Amino acid sequence: MTDRLLLEEFLPYRLVRASELVSRRFAARYREAYGISRPEWRTFAILGQLQKTTATEIGRQSTMHKTKVSRAVASLEARGWLVRRVDESDRRIEWLTLTASGAKVYSEVAELARSFQQELAEELGPDAAAALEQGLAAVEARFAVSQT
Repeated sequence: MTDRLLLEEFLPYRLVRASELVSRRFAARYREAYGISRPEWRTFAILGQLQKTTATEIGRQSTMHKTKVSRAVASLEARGWLVRRVDESDRRIEWLTLTASGAKVYSEVAELARSFQQELAEELGPDAAAALEQGLAAVEARFAVSQT
């Protein structure tokens, strides 16, 4: 059969596989240090960056299903790292913000992420890291536009 698809040469597969390899490696670090899952990490990272947002926006930015976001929000809330506040003008909206302890942990996790990114760049070397950054930017620019 000569028309077989070779997954190791199929770009969408390679992107997902590379993402998963890197994500697992980083997940081991924040799981060990803070006991958080990948959905919790993504939720925490987005909330820390935006300061105040909704679960819907976290789902949109992270591409996670709303049930995963909901579970992550509940877990982070149970840890005392975030609070929910109902919007006064639209009671259907819940605003999420970090607590003081959540902001402290976010700062530590953000530093862990920056350190991890620096290690990756060093392992790849400057040329490969720059090429990867350029390639990812091109893919994101092209396909982010097509989804709007």
